[in-house]
Amino acid sequence: MTLPSRGLLMQLVRKELLQLLRDPRSRRLLLVAPILQLLVFGYAVNTDVRHARTFLLDADATAESRALASALSASGYFDITMRDDRPAALTRALDAGDVLIGVHIPRGFAADVARGRPTTVQLLVDGSSANTANVALGYATQIVGRYGLTRGAEIAARAGVPVRGSGVNFAVRVWYNPNLESRAYNVPAVMGNIVMLMALLLTCLAVVRERELGTLEQLMVSPLRPVELMLGKTIPSAMVAMFDVVLVTAVSLLWFRIPFEGSFALLAVASLLFVLTGLGVGLLISTISNTQQEAFMSMFMFFLPAIMLGGLLFPVDNMPQWVQALSYLDPIRHFLIVVRGIFLRGAGWTIVWPQLLWLAGIGVSVLWFATKQFHKTAE
Repeated sequence: MTLPSRGLLMQLVRKELLQLLRDPRSRRLLLVAPILQLLVFGYAVNTDVRHARTFLLDADATAESRALASALSASGYFDITMRDDRPAALTRALDAGDVLIGVHIPRGFAADVARGRPTTVQLLVDGSSANTANVALGYATQIVGRYGLTRGAEIAARAGVPVRGSGVNFAVRVWYNPNLESRAYNVPAVMGNIVMLMALLLTCLAVVRERELGTLEQLMVSPLRPVELMLGKTIPSAMVAMFDVVLVTAVSLLWFRIPFEGSFALLAVASLLFVLTGLGVGLLISTISNTQQEAFMSMFMFFLPAIMLGGLLFPVDNMPQWVQALSYLDPIRHFLIVVRGIFLRGAGWTIVWPQLLWLAGIGVSVLWFATKQFHKTAE
């Protein structure tokens, strides 16, 4: 690259930066919107079950049954919002969606517990939201089971009957996310999706906007080659996108208090590769679109499936094999593995290098194809 060409490239970079940051609406979109989105989605994307509306059908009405109900309430997972002694009332509440879970304590529950006889507590769960139902059912099952073991041991001790153990003692320890908070798992993933959206927005309208305004021809007659024109469009957007990465990372650490166990340098490298991939996809969309409206529609045709295949909402391992194979072409999938590993597990270069290679390969391929397409458009 000759010196005059390098000077023209820097002028084009400066012009693109001024164009991005001069407009107050663009500044709000690029600098304020990522923070607001992370705050909203950081709280919204939460699979934890807290204060689930619960219907208590206590047919026994004894101190023993009330103690079990208190154990459910004290856990913080369940709020007993409705009570009745008629099964039909429980059925109506579940049908109307007024409660998530119903607990039916049968008549004779206290007597069975006192005599050490097996007894049954029925749990009825609204399964229309399968994930929430499974989590709530797991919590309720553990609480009822723990209550039964504790009361059984107390009654056996008072009666002087030795309690025979199972011979197996479980020592449970959760690594990387000790409190099993879904926010610690989801917020880093939301970061990745926000950064991808910003990268697409920065570039998907770049070339097509110049074409609509009639300034693309002026750029074509300049001494800059097509690859240099693409660099002039990419470098300013990459700078703004990396600034957005810093913003959302700071909000995740300082506001949501997400644990960070890894390397900031590794996060920076992975983010840069991810940003370049998003910018390449955006430039490719911009070069093949004839209008800004068409480019905007094409961007969402890419972005929405990328979210689904990336692992934010649904685990990739639960998808069919052919969908899992297709998801390897999704840069969001690889970045979410990296960012979750860095934040929660302290993953290093030796762990995430396959994902970095995928991001680099996808980014280089897309940028190369976008440059070739732009060269054809220029001709």
